[in-house]
Amino acid sequence: MIDLVYMVRRTVMKGNWLWTLGIGVGLFFVANITMQSSGNPNFFPTVIMLGSFVVPVAFVSFFYEHIRDRDIPLSVLGIAFLIGGAIGTIAAGILEYSTLTSSSVVSLFGVGLIEESAKFIVPLILFIGWKYRHQADGLLFGVTVGMGFAALETMGYALVALIQSQGDVTAMDQVLLVRGLLAPAGHGAWTGIICAVLWRERAKAGKITINGWVIGAFVLAVVLHAFWDIVNSQSSNTVAYGGMLALALISLGVLFTLYVNARKETRGLPTRQVAPTPGA
Repeated sequence: MIDLVYMVRRTVMKGNWLWTLGIGVGLFFVANITMQSSGNPNFFPTVIMLGSFVVPVAFVSFFYEHIRDRDIPLSVLGIAFLIGGAIGTIAAGILEYSTLTSSSVVSLFGVGLIEESAKFIVPLILFIGWKYRHQADGLLFGVTVGMGFAALETMGYALVALIQSQGDVTAMDQVLLVRGLLAPAGHGAWTGIICAVLWRERAKAGKITINGWVIGAFVLAVVLHAFWDIVNSQSSNTVAYGGMLALALISLGVLFTLYVNARKETRGLPTRQVAPTPGA
């Protein structure tokens, strides 16, 4: 009986990210329907917040459950998500001010370079602190900050869509749904790739190391980011959607290759298990 209770509790806890996703999506649609049926504008912030944060939080929860180094507290992860995302968006906005006046290919590569650098500010602080040393730590922090950046950025785009469309809820919903679905293959994957490789190379060398693998990971993230913006700016929906699908597969393919390696690494680390209930 004790073993059965333990197995059920462990299974439920392992599925926290699915519960987060399912409940969050449900709340988003309920809030959206309530807002449209009642015509109450007070629901706009709730709908935008849920639509922007549900997928990023669920994606981070997945990695936290499967590859975390168990001494990373949720408070640190929460700070990385919110503060890292906020610092990243603010820094990127300041640096991109002049770059965004043009939509040329060179400018879009500049945007990719700026945003990937801005998202890296908080992970770099954690990296230099040396407390979290494993590849799994880097992957988790990178995904977390990237998804925090994506969530805050999506809130901005949704609000702009609502204002520019003069209150068209459909336009706002389209932004929330498309960006929410694509967020894991975008900012979360790109920052996760950079940080996973950076942490991995330090773990291998036993000291802070900036080598070809680290530089290559950063360049790859910038290139993927830039091409994402380039295909997204195309007038043809077929080209845009086809290009984003190809880039999403590449980004997630590289990220989950690093994820598999990180899982192998964490098998040798001590884990915190759910203790059976006394007297059960």
